[in-house]
Amino acid sequence: MQRIISPSMLSADFGHLERDTQLIDRSEAQWIHIDVMDGVFVPNISFGFPVMKAIRKATGKLLDVHLMIVEPEKYVARFAEAGAGIVTFHYEATSDPRGCIELIRRAGARAGISIKPATPAEVLRELLPELDLVLVMSVEPGFGGQSFMPESVDKVKALRAMIDACGSSAVIEVDGGISARNSRLLFDAGAEALVAGSAVFGAPDPEAEIVTMLRS
Repeated sequence: MQRIISPSMLSADFGHLERDTQLIDRSEAQWIHIDVMDGVFVPNISFGFPVMKAIRKATGKLLDVHLMIVEPEKYVARFAEAGAGIVTFHYEATSDPRGCIELIRRAGARAGISIKPATPAEVLRELLPELDLVLVMSVEPGFGGQSFMPESVDKVKALRAMIDACGSSAVIEVDGGISARNSRLLFDAGAEALVAGSAVFGAPDPEAEIVTMLRS
């Protein structure tokens, strides 16, 4: 199975966003994770289209965009058109997940769904054949720097079994409290992509920390 690290720009230095984006661009990280928060679905507000476009200009790597917003169907196509390679919306934020998936695909991006810690993996069973990515939140969405929830490992294992059983090619991604201390545990459980924020940008050598996680 592949191993992907997707550093979260939410933990970057916003005063030096181009510098930090270029740092990740030089690193062995394959994706760049962008958290979009609306202050409604989650309490905080973060990046919008102008910041995402600035990041797009500073890197050639895939932009892994995670929408923590209500009514994602209004915006998924716009994020794809703005340069997102993957657009992930929350299962809990829409009554029409299939419609969101179709809008993302039509706009030329890969489609992902994220689930909160309290949402069981089972709710995604029927959608897995249509998805390119499933994002498991291993903390409550909306805040950086939280501690990893160990029970997320069982959710990853359950999703891995369901994906393998139905023949889906969906990548399992995990976000929240990720570091070199738990990266191998998650890769072994069946995850292929890990989002790491403070563990990367707070490290003395962010590029070395990414390599450590990839090779854990």
